[in-house]
Amino acid sequence: MTKISISTDCGNSPKKSFLKDFNIAFATGKADYIIERVSEDIVWEIYGDKSIEGKSQFSLEINAMKNWAADELILNTIITHGKEASVSGEIKMGGKTYVFCDVYQFTTASSTIIKEMHSYVIKING
Repeated sequence: MTKISISTDCGNSPKKSFLKDFNIAFATGKADYIIERVSEDIVWEIYGDKSIEGKSQFSLEINAMKNWAADELILNTIITHGKEASVSGEIKMGGKTYVFCDVYQFTTASSTIIKEMHSYVIKING
């Protein structure tokens, strides 16, 4: 079971709440939930690792990752404005700790369908 810690206030912001749930889905391997919430022309840039374009390539990547559930997810910051947002935090998996910042672009300011993701991930131990 993944331990979830959220330092940020999601309050009454639907987009912050969505991003909290989206990141929890990543940490717990809920591939279908993640795939349903991206556009057909999704672009996911994982800096220093790979670039993923299109929902079919994205789906392959997410399904390959779903067996790697995190031991702990810590969400420090969720910031939203218009059709852009960012989330920062830590993921602990198998004795390794990674800090991350994901920058999102939605299809529209009112949408919760993600069009672009830019991920910055740094391993800090393990």
